[in-house]
Amino acid sequence: MTQGPRVPREESRAALYREVVGAAVLGLVVNAGLGVAKLVGGLVGHSFALISDAVNSLGDVVTSLAVLVALRLAQRPPDREHPYGHTRAEAIAGLSVSLLVLGSAVLVATEAIRRLPERHEIPPGWTLVIAAVNVVIKEVLFRYKLGIGRRTGSRALVANAWDHRADAFSALAVLIGLSVVRWGGPGYRFADEVAALVVMGIIVRSALVLTWESAHELMDAQAEGEFVSRIEAEALADDEVKGVETLWVRKSGLEYFADIHLEVDPHLTIAEGHRIGHRVKDRLLEAFPTLRDVLVHLEPFPEEPHPPDAAARPWTERPRAD
Repeated sequence: MTQGPRVPREESRAALYREVVGAAVLGLVVNAGLGVAKLVGGLVGHSFALISDAVNSLGDVVTSLAVLVALRLAQRPPDREHPYGHTRAEAIAGLSVSLLVLGSAVLVATEAIRRLPERHEIPPGWTLVIAAVNVVIKEVLFRYKLGIGRRTGSRALVANAWDHRADAFSALAVLIGLSVVRWGGPGYRFADEVAALVVMGIIVRSALVLTWESAHELMDAQAEGEFVSRIEAEALADDEVKGVETLWVRKSGLEYFADIHLEVDPHLTIAEGHRIGHRVKDRLLEAFPTLRDVLVHLEPFPEEPHPPDAAARPWTERPRAD
């Protein structure tokens, strides 16, 4: 049985992990720096909005740390206790961190509400500079990670990029709140707490999205339709494959597992069918470095065509077989 060019495939997978890890490390360093700067600025400058945004950045640091640990675990080879590998470590880490972030957001929001009626000092003008710089840095991080995520096909990194865009909007809310307080005078002190509540709302939304995506992955949801369609097209490119009866693709960290049922000539011998199955599997693994494994099952190509209603709709919409 021919296994195909395995070395280039392993190199592609390693390169994928290196690029994603590099982006995560950059995000960690930048968020740590921003978090400390905003925390110090908020405490010294008496801005609860900056303190709230610091919690946002420091929460991102925790998320990045969890992702880095999970990525390290995900690259471990399968073993006796984990025959499918360790790729789900990322989803488990994401789910755990999202719950932690939700808890911190609730605590900060409660404190912001408590402070609303209180009189406190007006933040100095230099706090506006911190907020403005934060907006610019977060937008740059968004564009950088979005480009890498799309190039590598990493949904996790794309989601993290959009989290930076949400952070940019929360930083903009802080900037607006501080500006209102500075230029509106003592009567507008409440704008600082209102900005903090806006930031907390954005954090809660991001945490809920992360919770849903992590849980979705752990429940073996079908992968994105566009990616699944590309796998189907690659399988059908084999001259001896007459159809794809079933194709299930589940995400596991940065990688995927696929189960595919190929329709072939029913008169082939077992040995001939075996050869086709392995050839298609090697073809898919070579074409898609993010595919960790492919389970191939052969089905006899029906003597009669599929019913018109089944043939007219995309197979991805067909119900899964029990």
